Amino acid sequence: QVQLVESGGGSLQPGGSLRLSCAASGSIFVRNPMGWYRQAPEKQRELVASIISGTSNYAESVKGRFTISTDIAKNTVYLQMNSLKFEDTAVYYCNALVPALRVGWGQGTQVTVSQ
Repeated sequence: QVQLVESGGGSLQPGGSLRLSCAASGSIFVRNPMGWYRQAPEKQRELVASIISGTSNYAESVKGRFTISTDIAKNTVYLQMNSLKFEDTAVYYCNALVPALRVGWGQGTQVTVSQ
């Protein structure tokens, strides 16, 4: 059974950078179309970045600042986040892009952008 473990979050000031990692165990899960999602307090989870066969797409709110990538050998998905803003504060998760391929959500990793 595939398990997802997100890491790399933290607290930082606006303009800073973080690199999030999502390690999958149990099978080569990240060969699937993958996405990074985030959930801010009192808001629904939203898709911020996706990657399908090496082609990435981004929500308008993060375009030009975030970069998604995968390492198949490590069964890991990354999210490089630059020029962070207050509104990027959320818990970040990864999972398959296609709902039918998704597994149980991991615990997520908290990103807090504040002064």
